[in-house]
Amino acid sequence: MRRHLTTTSALATLTLAAFAATSAPAPAAAQELLFWSTQARPVEEAQGMREEVLSGFEGGAVDYQPQDAGPFITRLRAETEANEGTIAVVGALHGELTAFADAFADLSAIDVSAASPALVELGRLGTDEQRYVPWMQATYLMAANRAALEHLPEGADVNALTWDQLIEWGRAMEEATGSPKIGLPAGPQGLRHRVVQGYFYPSFTDSMVTRFRSDDAVAMWETVKELWEVTNPRSTSYNFMQEPLLADEVWVAIDHTARLAEAFNQRPDDFIAFPAPAGPTGRGFMPVVAGIAVPATAPDQEASLALVRYMLQPDTQIATLRATNFFPVVDVELPEDMPPSVRAAGAAIALQSGAPDANPGLLPVGLGDLGGQFNQVYVDTFERIVLAGQPIEQVLDEGAQELRRIVDEAGAPCWAPDAASEGPCPVE
Repeated sequence: MRRHLTTTSALATLTLAAFAATSAPAPAAAQELLFWSTQARPVEEAQGMREEVLSGFEGGAVDYQPQDAGPFITRLRAETEANEGTIAVVGALHGELTAFADAFADLSAIDVSAASPALVELGRLGTDEQRYVPWMQATYLMAANRAALEHLPEGADVNALTWDQLIEWGRAMEEATGSPKIGLPAGPQGLRHRVVQGYFYPSFTDSMVTRFRSDDAVAMWETVKELWEVTNPRSTSYNFMQEPLLADEVWVAIDHTARLAEAFNQRPDDFIAFPAPAGPTGRGFMPVVAGIAVPATAPDQEASLALVRYMLQPDTQIATLRATNFFPVVDVELPEDMPPSVRAAGAAIALQSGAPDANPGLLPVGLGDLGGQFNQVYVDTFERIVLAGQPIEQVLDEGAQELRRIVDEAGAPCWAPDAASEGPCPVE
């Protein structure tokens, strides 16, 4: 049944008409599949997507159109409201896709068995259907000087460490060398808040927000204090962990892959990459996940599904890595001509996201301009508890009040690992 146009949908129709008037394809290109994306926007990356990635698709020509978030959302919303569209597939970050969950077709028919189960679950967006499939990812990893490996605790697997084993490892390295050899990015521009949000909290509380001041969080911060005892105190000046690794000030560190890259590229034989440690509630890690979805208004659903399947093929995933520097979401064997940093990180990312206890903690979603204040709560909590030695319960109580204010003001629902919420994410 044809629905009546509401004021909103009428406006959407006018918006679509404006797009058509300014950017309608020529008749010869009418059958092209429009790939509408917020990713690979720089000119060289967009060119790589067109020439190295999408040129191999045999299901027809693909018109790859990267957009800033504003135009991306405007057109997708317009087509959704008008119940008619030209976009074949969309590619965007997880947080950008969540707002359109109801606008996407179910992709349960797509074989995602080669992808990380943890990332596949994220693509369901809290529903029973596959609203998007993972496309590419970036994340944070551990790195170690090979000299540190001889000091691993007995029976420990570097690819399946626990936080307690990391602390034990730190003690052994300090005893052997006379100085602490673990490093954290706790400098003014370091990503310490991401380590707390995406690694500590999911590993110990299965939460980032709701259980911020829980008993498990108290126990977690006690563990973090133990870790700091075997951490190089110069960590408060470390912004990029590749630098102290190359200077041999630290032997074991955690940071974003981009901030470790030069250690692997300059001295590839000296360093290894491996997954983050696990705690009582899993192996917390923070993936930056981009996904592909098919709008329910896509003009040719079968062609769209064929393109999605193509994007998950191993060769396509490797080509995407070359074009964008985002890593595959499926298990692939990386070519030898990749930079050492890519080869090292790629293997570790696959182990981390594919671990049976993987517990992803996503980048905060829905906070808008309050994102900086949200992050500052975690920075302040770390500094007050770990550096200043203030009482854990008091600091967490005060931090929880500030978190609640921020989340309520933003109206931000929960994101993984916290359970989905109807309204603002609760802080217990």
